[in-house]
Amino acid sequence: MDLLIILTYTGICIAVFKIFRIPLNKWSVPTAMLGGIFLVGALLLLMNYNHPYAKFARQIFVSVPIVPAVKGLVVNVPVKPNQPLKKGDVLFQIDPAPFQYEVERLEALLVDASAGAAQLEERFIAAQAATAQALADVRASESEQDRQAREAVQQARAGVATVKSRHDFAVKEERRYAQLQQKGTVSRERYDREKQKLDALKAQLDQARAAARQASEKLQGGGDRIQSTRERLRQTEAKEREARLAFEAEVGGENPRVRQLSAELGRKRWELEQATVRAPGDGYVTQMVLRPGMMASSLPLRPVMIFVPKESMGIAGAFWQNSLQRLVPGAEAEVIIAAIPGRVFKGKMKQLLPVIGEGEVQAGGTLISADRLFKRGRSIVIVELDDDLAEYRLPSGFSAEVAVYTEHFHHLAIIRKVLLRMNSWLNYIFGDH
Repeated sequence: MDLLIILTYTGICIAVFKIFRIPLNKWSVPTAMLGGIFLVGALLLLMNYNHPYAKFARQIFVSVPIVPAVKGLVVNVPVKPNQPLKKGDVLFQIDPAPFQYEVERLEALLVDASAGAAQLEERFIAAQAATAQALADVRASESEQDRQAREAVQQARAGVATVKSRHDFAVKEERRYAQLQQKGTVSRERYDREKQKLDALKAQLDQARAAARQASEKLQGGGDRIQSTRERLRQTEAKEREARLAFEAEVGGENPRVRQLSAELGRKRWELEQATVRAPGDGYVTQMVLRPGMMASSLPLRPVMIFVPKESMGIAGAFWQNSLQRLVPGAEAEVIIAAIPGRVFKGKMKQLLPVIGEGEVQAGGTLISADRLFKRGRSIVIVELDDDLAEYRLPSGFSAEVAVYTEHFHHLAIIRKVLLRMNSWLNYIFGDH
Protein backbone atom coordinates (compact mmCIF):
# COMPACT_ATOMS: atom_id res chain seq x y z
CA MET A 1 0.00 0.00 0.00
CA ASP A 2 2.90 2.31 0.74
CA LEU A 3 4.19 1.79 -2.79
CA LEU A 4 0.69 2.33 -4.19
CA ILE A 5 0.34 5.66 -2.38
CA ILE A 6 3.79 6.76 -3.55
CA LEU A 7 3.03 5.79 -7.14
CA THR A 8 -0.34 7.57 -6.96
CA TYR A 9 1.31 10.71 -5.64
CA THR A 10 4.00 10.47 -8.33
CA GLY A 11 1.33 10.19 -11.01
CA ILE A 12 -0.50 13.23 -9.62
CA CYS A 13 2.75 15.23 -9.59
CA ILE A 14 3.54 14.28 -13.22
CA ALA A 15 0.04 15.26 -14.26
CA VAL A 16 0.27 18.60 -12.44
CA PHE A 17 3.68 19.32 -13.96
CA LYS A 18 2.43 18.58 -17.49
CA ILE A 19 -0.98 20.24 -17.22
CA PHE A 20 0.29 23.43 -15.64
CA ARG A 21 3.61 23.29 -17.55
CA ILE A 22 5.67 23.64 -14.40
CA PRO A 23 9.34 23.61 -15.24
CA LEU A 24 11.58 20.96 -13.76
CA ASN A 25 14.24 22.82 -11.82
CA LYS A 26 16.05 22.75 -8.49
CA TRP A 27 13.02 24.30 -6.74
CA SER A 28 10.02 22.48 -8.18
CA VAL A 29 11.32 18.89 -8.08
CA PRO A 30 12.58 18.98 -4.44
CA THR A 31 9.39 20.71 -3.39
CA ALA A 32 7.29 17.97 -4.94
CA MET A 33 9.47 15.26 -3.35
CA LEU A 34 9.43 16.82 0.12
CA GLY A 35 5.69 17.41 -0.11
CA GLY A 36 5.19 13.76 -0.98
CA ILE A 37 7.34 12.60 1.92
CA PHE A 38 5.42 14.70 4.43
CA LEU A 39 2.01 13.87 2.95
CA VAL A 40 2.54 10.12 2.62
CA GLY A 41 4.31 9.93 5.98
CA ALA A 42 1.51 11.76 7.76
CA LEU A 43 -1.14 9.55 6.18
CA LEU A 44 0.67 6.35 7.13
CA LEU A 45 1.39 7.49 10.70
CA LEU A 46 -2.20 8.54 11.32
CA MET A 47 -3.53 5.34 9.77
CA ASN A 48 -1.20 3.05 11.77
CA TYR A 49 -2.02 4.77 15.07
CA ASN A 50 -5.78 5.14 14.68
CA HIS A 51 -6.53 2.01 12.64
CA PRO A 52 -4.03 -0.61 13.84
CA TYR A 53 -3.33 -3.84 12.05
CA ALA A 54 -2.19 -7.24 13.34
CA LYS A 55 -0.24 -9.30 10.85
CA PHE A 56 -0.20 -12.25 13.23
CA ALA A 57 -3.63 -13.49 14.29
CA ARG A 58 -5.09 -16.89 14.97
CA GLN A 59 -8.39 -18.47 15.82
CA ILE A 60 -8.41 -19.57 19.45
CA PHE A 61 -10.40 -22.50 20.83
CA VAL A 62 -10.64 -24.41 24.09
CA SER A 63 -9.68 -28.06 24.28
CA VAL A 64 -10.69 -30.38 27.11
CA PRO A 65 -8.16 -33.07 28.10
CA ILE A 66 -10.08 -36.26 28.80
CA VAL A 67 -8.71 -37.92 31.94
CA PRO A 68 -10.75 -40.83 33.34
CA ALA A 69 -11.72 -40.63 37.01
CA VAL A 70 -10.65 -44.28 37.49
CA LYS A 71 -7.73 -46.35 36.34
CA GLY A 72 -8.15 -49.48 34.27
CA LEU A 73 -7.77 -51.37 31.01
CA VAL A 74 -9.55 -49.88 27.98
CA VAL A 75 -11.89 -52.48 26.44
CA ASN A 76 -13.94 -50.44 23.96
CA VAL A 77 -13.45 -47.20 21.99
CA PRO A 78 -16.65 -46.62 19.97
CA VAL A 79 -16.00 -42.95 19.19
CA LYS A 80 -14.62 -41.86 15.82
CA PRO A 81 -12.20 -38.94 15.54
CA ASN A 82 -13.45 -35.61 14.17
CA GLN A 83 -17.09 -36.75 14.16
CA PRO A 84 -19.79 -34.62 15.83
CA LEU A 85 -20.77 -35.83 19.29
CA LYS A 86 -23.60 -34.99 21.66
CA LYS A 87 -23.24 -34.52 25.39
CA GLY A 88 -23.27 -37.94 27.08
CA ASP A 89 -22.09 -39.95 24.07
CA VAL A 90 -19.68 -42.75 25.02
CA LEU A 91 -16.03 -41.93 24.32
CA PHE A 92 -14.47 -45.14 25.62
CA GLN A 93 -15.01 -47.83 28.24
CA ILE A 94 -12.70 -49.18 30.93
CA ASP A 95 -13.04 -52.81 32.03
CA PRO A 96 -15.86 -52.63 34.63
CA ALA A 97 -15.21 -56.07 36.19
CA PRO A 98 -12.98 -54.94 39.12
CA PHE A 99 -15.45 -52.22 40.06
CA GLN A 100 -18.44 -54.58 39.75
CA TYR A 101 -16.76 -57.08 42.09
CA GLU A 102 -16.26 -54.37 44.70
CA VAL A 103 -19.89 -53.30 44.41
CA GLU A 104 -21.13 -56.86 44.93
CA ARG A 105 -18.78 -57.39 47.92
CA LEU A 106 -19.97 -54.22 49.65
CA GLU A 107 -23.60 -55.04 48.93
CA ALA A 108 -23.16 -58.36 50.76
CA LEU A 109 -21.45 -56.66 53.70
CA LEU A 110 -24.20 -54.06 53.85
CA VAL A 111 -26.90 -56.73 54.04
CA ASP A 112 -25.05 -58.46 56.89
CA ALA A 113 -24.48 -55.16 58.73
CA SER A 114 -28.14 -54.17 58.33
CA ALA A 115 -29.24 -57.49 59.82
CA GLY A 116 -26.83 -57.06 62.73
CA ALA A 117 -28.06 -53.51 63.33
CA ALA A 118 -31.64 -54.76 63.51
CA GLN A 119 -30.62 -57.12 66.35
CA LEU A 120 -28.97 -54.37 68.45
CA GLU A 121 -32.23 -53.36 70.15
CA GLU A 122 -33.03 -56.98 71.00
CA ARG A 123 -29.55 -57.45 72.46
CA PHE A 124 -29.90 -54.29 74.52
CA ILE A 125 -33.26 -55.40 75.97
CA ALA A 126 -31.84 -58.84 76.76
CA ALA A 127 -28.81 -57.27 78.48
CA GLN A 128 -31.07 -55.08 80.62
CA ALA A 129 -33.07 -58.13 81.71
CA ALA A 130 -29.87 -60.04 82.55
CA THR A 131 -28.60 -57.12 84.64
CA ALA A 132 -31.88 -56.88 86.54
CA GLN A 133 -31.81 -60.61 87.27
CA ALA A 134 -28.17 -60.47 88.45
CA LEU A 135 -29.00 -57.54 90.74
CA ALA A 136 -31.93 -59.50 92.21
CA ASP A 137 -29.63 -62.48 92.82
CA VAL A 138 -27.11 -60.26 94.62
CA ARG A 139 -29.78 -58.82 96.88
CA ALA A 140 -31.19 -62.25 97.63
CA SER A 141 -27.74 -63.56 98.44
CA GLU A 142 -26.94 -60.82 100.91
CA SER A 143 -27.68 -61.91 104.53
CA GLU A 144 -28.61 -59.83 107.53
CA GLN A 145 -25.02 -60.08 108.70
CA ASP A 146 -23.80 -58.59 105.43
CA ARG A 147 -26.19 -55.69 105.76
CA GLN A 148 -25.09 -55.16 109.39
CA ALA A 149 -21.45 -55.29 108.27
CA ARG A 150 -22.18 -52.66 105.62
CA GLU A 151 -23.82 -50.47 108.25
CA ALA A 152 -20.82 -50.99 110.53
CA VAL A 153 -18.50 -49.88 107.74
CA GLN A 154 -20.54 -46.74 107.20
CA GLN A 155 -20.56 -45.99 110.94
CA ALA A 156 -16.82 -46.61 111.22
CA ARG A 157 -16.10 -44.30 108.29
CA ALA A 158 -18.34 -41.63 109.86
CA GLY A 159 -16.44 -42.02 113.16
CA VAL A 160 -13.11 -41.65 111.33
CA ALA A 161 -14.35 -38.45 109.66
CA THR A 162 -15.49 -37.02 113.03
CA VAL A 163 -12.26 -37.85 114.87
CA LYS A 164 -10.17 -36.61 111.94
CA SER A 165 -11.99 -33.27 111.99
CA ARG A 166 -11.28 -32.88 115.75
CA HIS A 167 -7.67 -34.02 115.19
CA ASP A 168 -7.10 -31.44 112.43
CA PHE A 169 -8.48 -28.71 114.68
CA ALA A 170 -6.21 -29.85 117.55
CA VAL A 171 -3.18 -29.72 115.19
CA LYS A 172 -3.93 -26.10 114.35
CA GLU A 173 -4.44 -25.26 118.05
CA GLU A 174 -1.18 -26.94 119.04
CA ARG A 175 0.73 -24.90 116.42
CA ARG A 176 -1.00 -21.71 117.52
CA TYR A 177 -0.21 -22.28 121.24
CA ALA A 178 3.39 -23.19 120.35
CA GLN A 179 3.83 -19.80 118.70
CA LEU A 180 2.16 -18.03 121.65
CA GLN A 181 4.32 -19.91 124.15
CA GLN A 182 7.49 -18.85 122.25
CA LYS A 183 6.32 -15.24 122.44
CA GLY A 184 5.57 -15.60 126.17
CA THR A 185 1.89 -14.90 125.78
CA VAL A 186 0.78 -18.24 127.35
CA SER A 187 2.41 -20.47 129.87
CA ARG A 188 4.26 -23.68 129.21
CA GLU A 189 1.64 -25.56 131.19
CA ARG A 190 -1.14 -24.36 128.91
CA TYR A 191 0.82 -25.46 125.81
CA ASP A 192 1.46 -28.90 127.36
CA ARG A 193 -2.29 -29.41 127.89
CA GLU A 194 -2.96 -28.68 124.20
CA LYS A 195 -0.21 -31.07 123.15
CA GLN A 196 -1.62 -33.83 125.37
CA LYS A 197 -5.05 -33.27 123.84
CA LEU A 198 -3.51 -33.63 120.32
CA ASP A 199 -1.77 -36.87 121.29
CA ALA A 200 -5.03 -38.27 122.66
CA LEU A 201 -6.94 -37.38 119.46
CA LYS A 202 -4.19 -38.93 117.32
CA ALA A 203 -4.57 -42.19 119.25
CA GLN A 204 -8.37 -42.03 118.82
CA LEU A 205 -7.92 -41.44 115.03
CA ASP A 206 -5.68 -44.49 114.73
CA GLN A 207 -8.25 -46.60 116.61
CA ALA A 208 -11.09 -45.35 114.39
CA ARG A 209 -9.15 -46.15 111.20
CA ALA A 210 -8.31 -49.60 112.46
CA ALA A 211 -12.01 -50.21 113.25
CA ALA A 212 -12.96 -49.04 109.72
CA ARG A 213 -10.44 -51.42 108.15
CA GLN A 214 -11.78 -54.33 110.18
CA ALA A 215 -15.36 -53.51 109.21
CA SER A 216 -14.39 -53.31 105.50
CA GLU A 217 -12.56 -56.63 105.64
CA LYS A 218 -15.55 -58.20 107.31
CA LEU A 219 -17.86 -56.83 104.65
CA GLN A 220 -15.65 -57.98 101.76
CA GLY A 221 -15.38 -61.48 103.16
CA GLY A 222 -19.13 -62.02 102.98
CA GLY A 223 -18.83 -65.48 101.30
CA ASP A 224 -18.14 -67.24 98.00
CA ARG A 225 -21.78 -67.22 96.92
CA ILE A 226 -22.08 -63.48 97.40
CA GLN A 227 -18.79 -62.86 95.60
CA SER A 228 -19.84 -64.96 92.61
CA THR A 229 -23.21 -63.21 92.30
CA ARG A 230 -21.51 -59.81 92.51
CA GLU A 231 -19.02 -60.83 89.81
CA ARG A 232 -21.88 -61.96 87.60
CA LEU A 233 -23.61 -58.62 88.20
CA ARG A 234 -20.48 -56.72 87.11
CA GLN A 235 -20.26 -58.80 83.93
CA THR A 236 -23.91 -58.26 83.03
CA GLU A 237 -23.59 -54.53 83.70
CA ALA A 238 -20.57 -54.37 81.36
CA LYS A 239 -22.52 -56.20 78.64
CA GLU A 240 -25.46 -53.86 79.13
CA ARG A 241 -23.21 -50.81 78.74
CA GLU A 242 -21.71 -52.26 75.56
CA ALA A 243 -25.16 -53.03 74.13
CA ARG A 244 -26.41 -49.55 75.10
CA LEU A 245 -23.47 -47.83 73.37
CA ALA A 246 -23.99 -49.87 70.21
CA PHE A 247 -27.71 -49.18 70.22
CA GLU A 248 -27.46 -45.45 70.99
CA ALA A 249 -24.59 -44.85 68.51
CA GLU A 250 -27.03 -44.63 65.59
CA VAL A 251 -26.96 -41.30 63.73
CA GLY A 252 -30.19 -40.23 62.09
CA GLY A 253 -31.71 -43.61 62.87
CA GLU A 254 -28.94 -45.50 61.07
CA ASN A 255 -26.13 -47.60 62.47
CA PRO A 256 -22.58 -46.18 61.97
CA ARG A 257 -21.36 -49.41 60.39
CA VAL A 258 -24.29 -49.39 58.00
CA ARG A 259 -23.63 -45.71 57.16
CA GLN A 260 -19.96 -46.42 56.49
CA LEU A 261 -20.70 -49.35 54.21
CA SER A 262 -23.40 -47.36 52.42
CA ALA A 263 -20.92 -44.55 51.74
CA GLU A 264 -18.29 -46.99 50.46
CA LEU A 265 -20.87 -48.72 48.29
CA GLY A 266 -21.96 -45.36 46.85
CA ARG A 267 -18.37 -44.54 45.95
CA LYS A 268 -17.80 -47.91 44.28
CA ARG A 269 -21.00 -47.54 42.29
CA TRP A 270 -19.79 -44.11 41.19
CA GLU A 271 -16.47 -45.63 40.12
CA LEU A 272 -18.38 -48.28 38.18
CA GLU A 273 -20.26 -45.51 36.35
CA GLN A 274 -17.00 -43.66 35.67
CA ALA A 275 -15.62 -46.73 33.92
CA THR A 276 -17.75 -45.52 30.97
CA VAL A 277 -16.30 -42.16 29.93
CA ARG A 278 -18.76 -39.86 28.16
CA ALA A 279 -18.52 -36.63 26.21
CA PRO A 280 -18.66 -33.60 28.53
CA GLY A 281 -20.66 -31.61 25.97
CA ASP A 282 -21.34 -31.14 22.28
CA GLY A 283 -18.18 -31.25 20.19
CA TYR A 284 -15.74 -33.76 18.76
CA VAL A 285 -12.61 -35.75 19.56
CA THR A 286 -9.54 -35.02 17.44
CA GLN A 287 -6.18 -36.69 16.86
CA MET A 288 -7.30 -39.78 18.76
CA VAL A 289 -4.83 -42.63 19.22
CA LEU A 290 -6.52 -44.49 22.10
CA ARG A 291 -7.10 -48.16 21.35
CA PRO A 292 -8.53 -51.15 23.28
CA GLY A 293 -5.85 -52.83 25.36
CA MET A 294 -4.21 -49.60 26.49
CA MET A 295 -4.11 -48.69 30.18
CA ALA A 296 -6.00 -45.50 31.06
CA SER A 297 -4.70 -43.66 34.10
CA SER A 298 -6.43 -41.09 36.29
CA LEU A 299 -3.31 -38.92 36.45
CA PRO A 300 -4.17 -35.39 35.25
CA LEU A 301 -0.85 -35.15 33.39
CA ARG A 302 -1.73 -38.13 31.16
CA PRO A 303 -4.93 -37.37 29.21
CA VAL A 304 -5.95 -40.18 26.87
CA MET A 305 -7.68 -37.98 24.27
CA ILE A 306 -8.52 -34.36 23.51
CA PHE A 307 -12.13 -33.18 23.26
CA VAL A 308 -12.95 -29.93 21.47
CA PRO A 309 -16.29 -28.48 22.60
CA LYS A 310 -18.62 -26.85 20.10
CA GLU A 311 -18.75 -23.21 21.06
CA SER A 312 -18.22 -19.73 19.71
CA MET A 313 -14.54 -19.14 18.98
CA GLY A 314 -12.85 -15.78 18.44
CA ILE A 315 -9.85 -14.46 16.58
CA ALA A 316 -6.85 -13.37 18.64
CA GLY A 317 -4.60 -10.76 17.07
CA ALA A 318 -1.18 -9.59 18.29
CA PHE A 319 -1.08 -5.76 18.11
CA TRP A 320 1.78 -3.41 18.78
CA GLN A 321 1.37 -1.60 22.07
CA ASN A 322 1.67 1.83 20.39
CA SER A 323 -2.04 1.86 19.50
CA LEU A 324 -3.54 0.47 22.72
CA GLN A 325 -5.18 3.80 23.63
CA ARG A 326 -7.27 3.60 20.48
CA LEU A 327 -8.46 0.01 20.99
CA VAL A 328 -11.84 -0.13 22.72
CA PRO A 329 -14.39 -2.98 22.85
CA GLY A 330 -17.08 -2.69 20.19
CA ALA A 331 -14.82 -1.12 17.56
CA GLU A 332 -15.34 -2.23 13.96
CA ALA A 333 -12.90 -4.90 12.78
CA GLU A 334 -12.14 -6.84 9.61
CA VAL A 335 -10.42 -10.18 9.28
CA ILE A 336 -8.77 -11.92 6.35
CA ILE A 337 -7.98 -15.62 6.47
CA ALA A 338 -5.08 -17.19 4.61
CA ALA A 339 -7.18 -20.27 3.88
CA ILE A 340 -9.88 -18.12 2.19
CA PRO A 341 -8.08 -15.81 -0.25
CA GLY A 342 -9.93 -12.79 -1.60
CA ARG A 343 -12.50 -12.61 1.20
CA VAL A 344 -12.79 -10.07 4.03
CA PHE A 345 -14.95 -10.90 7.06
CA LYS A 346 -16.65 -8.34 9.29
CA GLY A 347 -16.47 -8.40 13.06
CA LYS A 348 -16.15 -6.39 16.24
CA MET A 349 -13.46 -6.08 18.85
CA LYS A 350 -14.56 -8.00 21.95
CA GLN A 351 -11.80 -7.26 24.44
CA LEU A 352 -8.18 -6.40 25.02
CA LEU A 353 -6.54 -9.00 27.24
CA PRO A 354 -5.36 -7.19 30.41
CA VAL A 355 -2.00 -9.01 30.72
CA ILE A 356 0.82 -10.21 28.51
CA GLY A 357 3.23 -13.04 29.26
CA GLU A 358 6.41 -10.96 28.98
CA GLY A 359 5.66 -9.25 32.31
CA GLU A 360 4.78 -12.38 34.24
CA VAL A 361 6.83 -13.11 37.38
CA GLN A 362 6.42 -16.22 39.51
CA ALA A 363 7.96 -17.25 42.80
CA GLY A 364 10.81 -19.66 42.25
CA GLY A 365 14.49 -20.33 42.63
CA THR A 366 15.45 -18.70 39.33
CA LEU A 367 16.38 -15.04 39.19
CA ILE A 368 14.43 -12.76 36.89
CA SER A 369 16.15 -12.25 33.55
CA ALA A 370 16.22 -8.73 32.13
CA ASP A 371 16.34 -10.16 28.59
CA ARG A 372 12.98 -11.84 29.10
CA LEU A 373 11.33 -9.31 31.37
CA PHE A 374 12.02 -6.28 29.20
CA LYS A 375 11.08 -7.75 25.86
CA ARG A 376 8.58 -5.60 24.04
CA GLY A 377 5.70 -8.02 23.69
CA ARG A 378 2.55 -7.50 21.68
CA SER A 379 -0.89 -7.17 23.26
CA ILE A 380 -3.64 -9.67 22.48
CA VAL A 381 -6.96 -8.42 21.12
CA ILE A 382 -9.98 -10.75 20.77
CA VAL A 383 -12.25 -10.16 17.77
CA GLU A 384 -15.63 -11.82 17.22
CA LEU A 385 -16.77 -12.38 13.65
CA ASP A 386 -20.22 -11.40 12.46
CA ASP A 387 -19.97 -13.80 9.51
CA ASP A 388 -20.52 -17.54 9.82
CA LEU A 389 -17.55 -19.66 8.78
CA ALA A 390 -19.40 -22.97 8.93
CA GLU A 391 -19.56 -23.26 5.14
CA TYR A 392 -15.77 -23.18 4.87
CA ARG A 393 -13.51 -26.12 5.60
CA LEU A 394 -11.24 -24.59 8.20
CA PRO A 395 -9.18 -26.28 10.91
CA SER A 396 -9.53 -24.89 14.40
CA GLY A 397 -6.64 -22.54 15.07
CA PHE A 398 -6.31 -21.21 11.51
CA SER A 399 -4.12 -18.18 10.77
CA ALA A 400 -5.56 -14.76 10.00
CA GLU A 401 -4.84 -11.04 9.84
CA VAL A 402 -6.89 -8.43 11.68
CA ALA A 403 -7.49 -4.70 11.33
CA VAL A 404 -9.41 -2.59 13.85
CA TYR A 405 -11.03 0.70 12.80
CA THR A 406 -11.54 3.34 15.47
CA GLU A 407 -13.64 6.52 15.40
CA HIS A 408 -10.53 8.71 15.21
CA PHE A 409 -9.63 9.97 11.70
CA HIS A 410 -12.21 7.56 10.40
CA HIS A 411 -11.82 8.80 6.81
CA LEU A 412 -8.31 7.30 6.80
CA ALA A 413 -9.76 3.84 7.47
CA ILE A 414 -10.24 3.48 3.70
CA ILE A 415 -6.47 3.20 3.31
CA ARG A 416 -6.32 0.36 5.85
CA LYS A 417 -9.26 -1.37 4.17
CA VAL A 418 -7.60 -1.19 0.76
CA LEU A 419 -4.38 -2.54 2.25
CA LEU A 420 -6.22 -5.40 3.96
CA ARG A 421 -8.00 -6.38 0.75
CA MET A 422 -4.77 -6.31 -1.19
CA ASN A 423 -3.25 -8.69 1.38
CA SER A 424 -6.29 -10.92 1.05
CA TRP A 425 -5.80 -11.19 -2.74
CA LEU A 426 -2.11 -11.84 -2.19
CA ASN A 427 -3.08 -15.00 -0.29
CA TYR A 428 -3.62 -16.60 -3.69
CA ILE A 429 0.14 -16.34 -4.20
CA PHE A 430 2.23 -18.70 -2.11
CA GLY A 431 4.92 -21.26 -2.43
CA ASP A 432 6.95 -23.75 -0.43
CA HIS A 433 10.06 -22.30 1.20
